[in-house]
Amino acid sequence: MLKTFGIVANKGKPEARIVARELVYLLEEKGARVLLDEQMASYVGRGDIGTSLEAIGSEAQLLCVLGGDGTLLGIARRLAGRSLPILGINLGTLGFLSEADPEHLPHAVDNLLSGQYYIEERSMLEAELVRNKSTLARYTAMNDIGIAKGSFCRIIQCAVYLDDVYVATFSGDGVIVSSPTGSTAYSLSAGGPIVAPNVDMLLLTPVAPHSLTARPMVLSPNQVIRIEVDAIHHEMGLSIDGQFGYKLEGGDQIFIRKSPYVTPLVKWKKGGFFETIRTKLQGEWE
Repeated sequence: MLKTFGIVANKGKPEARIVARELVYLLEEKGARVLLDEQMASYVGRGDIGTSLEAIGSEAQLLCVLGGDGTLLGIARRLAGRSLPILGINLGTLGFLSEADPEHLPHAVDNLLSGQYYIEERSMLEAELVRNKSTLARYTAMNDIGIAKGSFCRIIQCAVYLDDVYVATFSGDGVIVSSPTGSTAYSLSAGGPIVAPNVDMLLLTPVAPHSLTARPMVLSPNQVIRIEVDAIHHEMGLSIDGQFGYKLEGGDQIFIRKSPYVTPLVKWKKGGFFETIRTKLQGEWE
């Protein structure tokens, strides 16, 4: 039986303190040890169990993340390589990656303590930004790596290579390289397909391409995608899970590959992905 649980919460969510306090109470009532992120611990008057995310990642056997998908993505990136199972408790709007809701906390705690769940491993991406043959940055992402033009700028060109074999040059607003998990995020809004999370692949989706023949591509996860960017302006950016990134220049190269890390997500039942698609993305499909 699991004995040590970590709790991390999005402090910007008004209900985070209430839910965190209740979750701590429910777990401790059942005899579990709880570690709470330092700032939230001070908010709820439990400084005795407050600690850093790094300590939680080392000591906890399972992590509860209170927030929306963005919160979970950020924590997954920071804990990449720890193989710490994560249960998302939705305090956001969509909560596509979450498995529990605040109103069902007692049920969630019972499931966790009795082992009534399974682990779904989600693959991740890693990206390397190279300029003038020098590596400027390395990133890990759970959803996607995006390359995009600025809001009011003209198109950019993205030349795509797969293990040094030329694939195509996409002219438009940019391209997205997604994991299967990321197929339901930015890529989906750009016209990409929905990919089941157990499919081992990389997805390349052009964004607003200036060509009728430019379509999303499903690529091997065992190869490296190299993207060279160019434009007559300098308003280009690299985004990581749509949350932060780096300003690009013409001639920059981005190398993207499947990460050796995975994010283990806690799920109540197998096959829940398609139920989530029906209920959270589009309502019940007819």
